[in-house]
Amino acid sequence: MGERVGIAVMGASGRMGRMLIDTIAESDRAELIGVTERPGHDWVGKDLGDALGRGHMGVPVYGDPLDVIVKAQAVIDFTSPEATIAHAQLTAQARTVHVIGTTGLSETDIAALDAAARHATIVRAGNMSLGVNLMTRLAQQIAAALDTEFDIEIVEKHHRHKVDAPSGTALMLGEAAAAGRGVDLSEVSERGRDGITGPRGEGAIGFSAIRGGDIVGEHDVIFAGPGERIVLSHIATDRGIFARGALKAALWGQGKAPGHYSMASVLGLG
Repeated sequence: MGERVGIAVMGASGRMGRMLIDTIAESDRAELIGVTERPGHDWVGKDLGDALGRGHMGVPVYGDPLDVIVKAQAVIDFTSPEATIAHAQLTAQARTVHVIGTTGLSETDIAALDAAARHATIVRAGNMSLGVNLMTRLAQQIAAALDTEFDIEIVEKHHRHKVDAPSGTALMLGEAAAAGRGVDLSEVSERGRDGITGPRGEGAIGFSAIRGGDIVGEHDVIFAGPGERIVLSHIATDRGIFARGALKAALWGQGKAPGHYSMASVLGLG
């Protein structure tokens, strides 16, 4: 077996951070070499195992992401848009593979990632699971096959703590449907209906967001036509699917040319 890939996890104390820690620990191809937390967090300066109450692990918790990025072969990042853009500037300088699962990114943020991807290998996706990425491809193909007589609605459900809406996955599915129809999602997106809204616009792609409890993630893409409906559904019951997908992307990115990749490339879907 060859040398294991050194991975850094940004934002270790969150739910995804902890899931990534466990996923990397189970891998025989990767090694966790360090994690980060925001400056002032009580984990900073400690050993990760001590911070988690698991006993010494030999993995430091850094307050400055540069300290671990320069040592890592890949960085996995499920943080915030502001933090992710700052990390991307550092991974571009270090030529480190940067796997991004952060959602809520603006067009300006994505432009900044495009600039960083001239120097770094960036893999970004609103959802890292195999099932969702297959669903995305199917949504594009179905949208291409149907005309605007079929209305497209995307319904997503997440836990009560999620801070952005629509979800990154819902937007990924919307982008796919829009691409299938050859239109710009920003020009046909319809959100937040309330009150007397008038009839649905022809060709619109609608979004609905549900928040509650501990829902991991559920997404439906509805193609509603006269007399019939096609519904694509994906239900996530284990957040580990996202961590496993992110690790797969980090390993896939080793040796790849700089660029802004999607999970479709990682999974061989295009």
